[in-house]
Formats: sequence, C-alpha cells, structure tokens
Amino acid sequence: MNLNESQTLTISGQDVVKNGSQHSWEDAKTILKPSTPSKKPPRPENSITIAVSSRVLFNMEKEQQIFEQQGMEEYIKYQVAHETQPFSPGPAFSFVKALEAVNTQLRDLYPESEELFDVVLITNNHAYVGLRLINTINHHQLFIERFCMTGGNSPIGYLKAYNTNLYLSSDPVKVHEALEEGIAAATMFTPEKMTEVSETQLRVAFDGDAVLFSDESEQIYKAHGLDKFFEHEKAHENKPLDHGPLKGFLEVLGKLQKKFYAKGQRMDCPIRTYLVTARSAASSGARALKTLRSWGLEIDEALFLAGAPKGPILEKIRPHIFFDDQMFHVEGAAEMGTVACHVPYGIAQRVPEGKGIKDKEISSIK
Repeated sequence: MNLNESQTLTISGQDVVKNGSQHSWEDAKTILKPSTPSKKPPRPENSITIAVSSRVLFNMEKEQQIFEQQGMEEYIKYQVAHETQPFSPGPAFSFVKALEAVNTQLRDLYPESEELFDVVLITNNHAYVGLRLINTINHHQLFIERFCMTGGNSPIGYLKAYNTNLYLSSDPVKVHEALEEGIAAATMFTPEKMTEVSETQLRVAFDGDAVLFSDESEQIYKAHGLDKFFEHEKAHENKPLDHGPLKGFLEVLGKLQKKFYAKGQRMDCPIRTYLVTARSAASSGARALKTLRSWGLEIDEALFLAGAPKGPILEKIRPHIFFDDQMFHVEGAAEMGTVACHVPYGIAQRVPEGKGIKDKEISSIK
C-alpha cells in the first residue's frame, strides 16, 4: 500500500498519519506486524501430508455422546457455547507434536526447503465447530493451517486433493474407504493409559505382513499352516514381497532421514523407524529384510518376535504410533500404553472387538 503526505491509514480503529502528529509511521509498522508465526505451511506438492481427524487429534468423547444422544443441532449448540474451552489432547496429539519437532530441525538445517510434514485436519464436523477447533489448536500451540470441514459428508474424497501421505481416523469405515483409494490409512485407538514418549525424536513402528508388505505370505500361512509358510518363505527368500499399504509412508520417512544423514546426524537422527513382526528371524526374517533392501529402504531396528506378544517390546520402544493389521496385536499394544493403529488390509481382518479399547461408532462426527 502507498501513503501520500496527506493520507491517513486506519488500523484496528487507530489513525496513523505519515509524518503527521498522530501515531508515527514506525508505530504503524508495529501495529501491522502479524501476531501469527512467520513460518508458513509448505506447498502441498512438496510436503509430506498427514491428515488427521478431529477425534484422534483431540478428546471429543463428551461431544460425541451429545451427538449420538441428542442429535446434530444440540451438538452444534454445545460446541458453539463452549468454543473458548479447548479440547484436551487425543491419541494422535503426541505424534503431531513429534512431527512438528522434526520440522523445526529440518528448517534449521534446510531453511529454504519445503520438504516438511504438513498436518491437515480432516473432519466431517460442521463449520460452526471450526472456531473451537482453531481455538484449541492455538491453545496447544500446534501449527495446523489446513482444515477440511465437510458438514456431515465423508471427507475421503478430499484426501487426494490434499496429496495425503497418511490418513488417521477413529472411523474404520472411512479408513477402509481411504485404503480403497490407494491412500495409506489406519484406524487409531485411544489406550486407557498413555505411555510417555520422546519430545525430540519421532518413533514409528510397523508390522511387516499386510502393513509394509503385501499379505501374500500370510495367505499361505492361513491356508496351509506354519510349516508350509516356512517352506514358502525359504523358497522365495530372494523374491521381494509386493508392497503393502504403509510402504509409501516408510519411504517418505526414509527420505527425510537421509536429509539428516547428509548433515552428519545418522546416530542422532530425530526420526527412528522399527519393524516389529511376528515372523521368526531364522526361518522367515531374511525375506523381509531383503525386500526392504530391494526397495532401497532402511529400517533402524528390526525385531522378530516369532509369535511372541508385541506389547512388551513396544512398551520398551515407546513409539508415537504403531501400525498392525491384526486387532490382537493392536489390543495388546494399547493395553500397555502404546498408541496403536489398525490397518484393515489383507486376509487377517476381523471386526474390531475393542477389548481394552473403546469401540468407534460408524455414525459419528470425526
């Protein structure tokens, strides 16, 4: 904007006159200075986009009960009446904070790069609820600039438009729809207790079959038993497994890790990945590792449990997020405080039963 000698600029009800007797031009600069952070979200084509639903980012259980028992209109009225009251953190909160911590270090090392995590809030909430969500984000000092509020319609159609690399929701139906669209997705559950996790290092744990890899080997096991599975894996040891639904997410994590390695930070990288699999190391582990190598991907730690429970190992790892295709392992992890996500993919699927986990209703506000 340009101001001539005689021009007056009004900002927030205050008159500012250049070279005049009221507020000085330097005062105007102070008034004009934005109160929002100077950083801006990266362009979608350059970023790693993580789409999260409002009910996994924040705890909205009370509001969900109002919606189910009293309907949409009362739900909206309640949200508007309480819009200055922030939601408490949900199961994805620590994961999102860890993404932001990685971004901070990336910006320090690569100030001009837009290869950063970009968190998008994807919800079928009514736009009236948006003010409370914005107030909550500001209260918790989260950096989330992109919102998608669909007013009761499914948000799945927008995921590709946002170039989504990972979608997290409490709704298994929407997660299944996203996977059908070829988008990495998982149903996130809230453990009854939450283990403390690192604030400086993002830790992500993956199951192997039907998560990083396809379920082809699991199909052999289900159809023919363990002995035939071992025989099959030995015979196909040098044939890479096909990719599973979360392979792409591991790829983008690996790409960011290499940026830290290039700056000499391999040993103290702020991203660490784990393979936590029920496979046995000697009889079927080689194929898993050779598959990752054939893809050009590294995994920081590989834990072959030979069928043992995963919960105790995950309690030791303390990941921000763990992905598995079998609810048995998701439940076991959640019981020990790990934020676990179900990937509804492959032959091992069954309806979540919710032992130790709150079942999520299909008809709900996410």
